[in-house]
Amino acid sequence: MTTPDLMLAGEFPSPTEQEWDAEVLKALNRRRPPGSELTLEQAMARLTTVTVDGLSIAPLYTRTDAHPIGYPGQMPFTRGAQAPGSASPWIVEQLHEDPDATRTNLHVLDDLQCGARGVWLRVDADAIVPDDLGVALAGVVPEAVDLSVSSVTRQEAAAEALLSCLAGHEAGATGSLGIDPLGAAAVTGEPVDLTKLAAWIGRAPDGVRALSVDVTPYDDAGAGDVQQVGYAIATGLAYVRALEEQGVSPDRAFASIRFRVAATADQFGTICRLRALRRAWARVGEVLAVPEAARGAVQHAVTSRRILTRDDPWVNLLRATISSFAAAVGGAEIITTLPHDTACGLPTPFSRRIARNIQLLAAEETHLGAVTDPAGGSWYVENLTDQIAGNAWTLMQAIEAAGGMARSLADGTVAAQIAEVAAARAALIATRKLPLTGVSMFPKPDETPLDDVVPRPPRPPYHGLPVRRDAAPFEALRDRSRAYAAAHAGAPPAVLLACLGEQRDYGARQGFTSALLGVAGLNVVEIPGPSPAELALAATDHRVVILASSAKVYAEQGVACAQALKDAGVAWVAIAGRRSEIGSEAADSLIDQEIYDSMDVVALLSGLLDRLGVAK
Repeated sequence: MTTPDLMLAGEFPSPTEQEWDAEVLKALNRRRPPGSELTLEQAMARLTTVTVDGLSIAPLYTRTDAHPIGYPGQMPFTRGAQAPGSASPWIVEQLHEDPDATRTNLHVLDDLQCGARGVWLRVDADAIVPDDLGVALAGVVPEAVDLSVSSVTRQEAAAEALLSCLAGHEAGATGSLGIDPLGAAAVTGEPVDLTKLAAWIGRAPDGVRALSVDVTPYDDAGAGDVQQVGYAIATGLAYVRALEEQGVSPDRAFASIRFRVAATADQFGTICRLRALRRAWARVGEVLAVPEAARGAVQHAVTSRRILTRDDPWVNLLRATISSFAAAVGGAEIITTLPHDTACGLPTPFSRRIARNIQLLAAEETHLGAVTDPAGGSWYVENLTDQIAGNAWTLMQAIEAAGGMARSLADGTVAAQIAEVAAARAALIATRKLPLTGVSMFPKPDETPLDDVVPRPPRPPYHGLPVRRDAAPFEALRDRSRAYAAAHAGAPPAVLLACLGEQRDYGARQGFTSALLGVAGLNVVEIPGPSPAELALAATDHRVVILASSAKVYAEQGVACAQALKDAGVAWVAIAGRRSEIGSEAADSLIDQEIYDSMDVVALLSGLLDRLGVAK
């Protein structure tokens, strides 16, 4: 018996692009009055998304967007630095930064015994001290593990300590000494010294890369995809030039650099950013006559700290999974998944285990590492990769024309560029157009904070790029409400929500407004279907009252209810919706605030807490 070939959608006629255009216009113009219909150009503009750093994402990609993409392991290395079948799945390399070296050693050994193949140690005043590196790595076989160190203020001491640990084990050792003067300068704001790079390359064992181009400080500050690739290329180029002046050839310089990049919860942005970085770095190698086989950038992808939240940290498991998946699809050779409680303090053994297993499941159960460049050939992915690579190259050229990466850091150019993108992203986050699950959307106001996390040591007062976490403005609102509750016998600040009419009238806006107030941890006291007199009586103990209902009920009861509240002494009356729905000029003087979708929620809730007398 033979099984007939499955046709799936093959029996249906393929729609043309013109037919798709017609359906788009039909959908977008369905409720528009005659004479005001959108043109196809206007409709496509509405369906096109522009990212914070100017990347354009179209609603549809077709074969006309396709172009030759090359092969993995070959120029321009967009599809990976290794040829298919020549490399095993990526290295699972977890981060360790607990100052207690003995406890760190237990975590290191546990990681290695349970599937990790790499160890990354952060050496700094608020992390591991150089003299403790040997204790932290006790029992580790250097030849069997990828060993890397990083530091902001103690890079040379960290590199020396790692070299001491590698003494006698140089053959077969792999890893990174973490020498990255420009990365340190981005954090500290201090001058850059590139005169010692060649000496470190001369001391590094063959499989250990001496230099690191760490782009995570730029991501921490809020840089966009284009900026991160542009700064990475500009930094790498600065190192190659400095090394050439010190007698090191470009091909040896290329073999001495490892890139550390951030992997965010923007899945396709991360995939395309890694692919674009390889393409751009390969082009640098081509210009410098580096042998083709040595032009592929080795990338260590790390979960972006910027995307992690302190409140409802369990959602970070989803963010870490997406970012790790994207890093693997993007072709990172080394991946670090940060534990879900990273923003709360030092990770626990449980959170470390879950973070590690996210990668192991992807590698061993989905066989993700067995597929080379799985996103390759997607018209969307290739288009976005092209945009990032092209714009990043233009940014790198501008940095070069201005005197190089060191000067652009020193004169504030980089900080200003990042601040512009960070402000655009902050506006999207504040208006919830870029939602943060568990924080700005679907919050859990009564959540119990994690109680088994060890607090982190204070971060030194650096003077370089700032650290911005996306969730911080919303978490600050929750902090205000928590402090208020602690000072008022556990009672959080309260808002009266007056639900006018019947459930069918106010239900939608009741749910929307309650959830919005929950973002700041407010207690919502609801009163259903009150008359103006009942509302005035209920409002005597409240400084803030919000009306919620339909336009029909607002037109019938809005003025009377708002006037009753004002007469009762309520200083601030808001409406879920628009004042115009009340249908009276009196609404302008009676309604102090409109509450609606896509408004600046941070500004609204901050002002509301101010009116409730909640201290900042």
